[in-house]
Amino acid sequence: MDQPLFSILIANYNNGHYLMEAVESVRQQTYSNWEIILVDDGSTDNSHELYKQLVEQDSRIHIFFNEENKGCGYTKRRCAELANGVLCGFLDPDDVLLPNALQVSMRNMAENPDAVLFFSRFYFCDEKLNLIRESRLLKLKEGETYLEHGDYGPEVFASFLREAYFKTEGINPYLRAGVDQDLYFRLEEVGHISVIDEVTYKYRLCQGSVSYDGDYALFWNWKVRFDAIERRDLMMGKDSVLYKTFHVRLVEEADKVRATKTYRLGRFLLKPFAWIKR
Repeated sequence: MDQPLFSILIANYNNGHYLMEAVESVRQQTYSNWEIILVDDGSTDNSHELYKQLVEQDSRIHIFFNEENKGCGYTKRRCAELANGVLCGFLDPDDVLLPNALQVSMRNMAENPDAVLFFSRFYFCDEKLNLIRESRLLKLKEGETYLEHGDYGPEVFASFLREAYFKTEGINPYLRAGVDQDLYFRLEEVGHISVIDEVTYKYRLCQGSVSYDGDYALFWNWKVRFDAIERRDLMMGKDSVLYKTFHVRLVEEADKVRATKTYRLGRFLLKPFAWIKR
């Protein structure tokens, strides 16, 4: 049976502690025609000691190096450029795939010939990969774009057509976070999204990771959203779907802040000053 090549893309920076587990989850896939494209972004931990062992274990694993630390945007862009597969998907080096992940993605590609991007569901896990909860199922309305939808995830295992990727300008190499969202917005501009209601991935919630740093990640995610709006030349009037979407999200974030004890305490302490000003 014909099996198109699937490229697993790993951008690694100092994740040697988890890397072997991530790679082993690929080697245990039910779908056998795959390659790993791993780009090291100037790691200073034990990652380099592991690379020789990995390539000796499996000839389908290919290791590349940045000359210096360039950040995740540059490194993930390079991963995509080095891939050879018909279908590609990013695997973070501190996460793991479930054994059926590639099989599910390939099946979905065959069943949805008009799609270029395939989202699946995943488990949120603690640092030891103990299950915390399942991700939600993304539901796009008829005619609604992912950008307009506003519920941005995360979508941690999204496979995409390599051919479609090269119809875009590619991942912004200067991004320090929000890279995956940048990729999804760009791919949506050249094709359709298919959502798979199956769990294929374990997403490890680790303190210290870029995605765990809420304020830092939020800044870069807002940047890629507005970059997408600018590329699509979308108006941002108060009657636009996009304005309403972002306004709702901002109100939700503000409500979360107002509900914190720190905010309430600050309001209480500053109340006398507000009276003086009046």
